[in-house]
Amino acid sequence: MRRVFAVFLAASLAIGLAGCAQPGADAATPDASATPVDDCPQASVPLADLDLVDDVRAVEGGSTACLSSHAITPIDDDTAPDLPVTVTDSEDREVTITSADRILPIDISGTIASTVFALGLGDQVVGRDASTQFVGTEDLPVVTQSGHSLNAEAILELAPTVVLTDTTIGPKEVRQQLRDAGIAVVVISSDRRIDTTDELVTEIAGALGVPTRGAALIERLAGELDDAEAEIAEIVPADEADRARMLFLYVRGSANVYYIFGEDSGADSLIDAVGGVDVAEEIGWEGMKPMTAEALVAAKPDVLVMMTDGLESVGGIDGLIERVPAVAQTPAGTHRRVIDMADSEILSFGPRSAEIISALARALYAPEPAK
Repeated sequence: MRRVFAVFLAASLAIGLAGCAQPGADAATPDASATPVDDCPQASVPLADLDLVDDVRAVEGGSTACLSSHAITPIDDDTAPDLPVTVTDSEDREVTITSADRILPIDISGTIASTVFALGLGDQVVGRDASTQFVGTEDLPVVTQSGHSLNAEAILELAPTVVLTDTTIGPKEVRQQLRDAGIAVVVISSDRRIDTTDELVTEIAGALGVPTRGAALIERLAGELDDAEAEIAEIVPADEADRARMLFLYVRGSANVYYIFGEDSGADSLIDAVGGVDVAEEIGWEGMKPMTAEALVAAKPDVLVMMTDGLESVGGIDGLIERVPAVAQTPAGTHRRVIDMADSEILSFGPRSAEIISALARALYAPEPAK
């Protein structure tokens, strides 16, 4: 079922992003890695040392969740890739990888690329997708156009020895075109959740012939996640009635796209991780489906969680309420309570899972005004 949700997410994101992009544009998207960390002075401060709100359900106004750093820290393991290796990818294809000298990691969230960099193989990456926007990727050529559609010619010009991708980006005919050109194409699982990070790392490390690096990265990420979850657990209200009722709303105003992300969408794992109440689950909302006014009102969210570009696409909180009048009938609308986070970060998970939930927790429990 999660595979279906991942494909559905890819389609909805592609529609929205295409509506925001210049037709046929190949240029790189704005570089999130260039955002000054000084814009988020609280990002590296322990949660317990911040000025926490008294009532997380009654906070007024929006806030932005942001990371303390846009860099990916590689693991301390320089074991050389042991190649060739033959793997069975998520589409049950047997793929033989003979070289990791020129790696092209591409998906809709930038997660595959961040994992390759975390494995210490960033120097071998030759290109990127539009969502890969962390430190060290600024000068890499972008091989997607009109949002997240693969450009076969741009990819072939880079002469990658291995392409790591998934079903969130396409079209699939391009993947086949690359195979026909003799390029090893490995389709990684598209299931992006906090609890699937180990599998993601294992798949990518195995395909690149660096299983020991993968094991080291999994161990590091597990420790980081444990620390983040323990820090958040200290401040989550003990009574569930006092916890924030949260809903993830995906919006692209220019394309008139409005979706609620529910159970098994990945957004639910974010809400659970910060101690919120996933109201989409309460109303039986599974996966990602077009929003209805009835569902939004029935969910009664205290907090809406959104992508930054999505919020901007409707003109901010005021524009959201104007375009979606049902928002005003929710506690979140009454308090104008929206938490936004960069599109390239909020659902990327992978090596940044712990940082992402920590950032969201800060915006929830110790919010700074949104910029």
